[in-house]
Amino acid sequence: MFAMSRARATLGRNHSSEGGEWVGMRDLAPGLWIWRARHPFWKPEDDWQPVVTSTIVEAGGERLVLDPLAPAPDSEVWKWLDQHRPTAAVILMPDHVRDVDVFVRRYGARGFGPLFYFPDDVPKFKLEPVRADNTLPETPIWIPDQRVIVFGDALTERTGELRVWDSPSHEKRELPALRAMLDIPFERVIISHCDTDPVQPRAEFEKALKRPPWKG
Repeated sequence: MFAMSRARATLGRNHSSEGGEWVGMRDLAPGLWIWRARHPFWKPEDDWQPVVTSTIVEAGGERLVLDPLAPAPDSEVWKWLDQHRPTAAVILMPDHVRDVDVFVRRYGARGFGPLFYFPDDVPKFKLEPVRADNTLPETPIWIPDQRVIVFGDALTERTGELRVWDSPSHEKRELPALRAMLDIPFERVIISHCDTDPVQPRAEFEKALKRPPWKG
């Protein structure tokens, strides 16, 4: 693994007192961080929260940002990122293009993403394709060194409970694909959308597979 100093303090607002509404950066483990930022296109009628999660991980000689959403211009997170420049930016699903172009341009990072995008939300930079080895409509990232899986929208947390987001193929595709991940020795999952905390333990993931899906 990388040898680098870790920023022990959380950058930005206090996350412990604000539930899922906190913005800023959190240090989770050696080589693993998340930051939270307000999504500029969120609307009150949306069935997801206005603050979303992006992940930074050091693995395999790279520093990756996953589903990156640009922090506010005056955020301390930018200072941290400028000092710990990402080498790759990865999109986990077609509708999480977010600000991948900003990170590719600002840091000269290589870009990776799905094979297909929505016509009105296509990255400006050409991204190398990431091919999923599951039947989910996204590419969860398993990070062995930190024993964590990072998800796009397969999961959501509502009032403290992790739930699988409902879909027409929930029983036939999504649920079997998620159950297959129980063979992976992960300890935590990181999700994009939450009411209280985007980082959830394996036990909560296991419970989510038995709960009714979140229908909104």
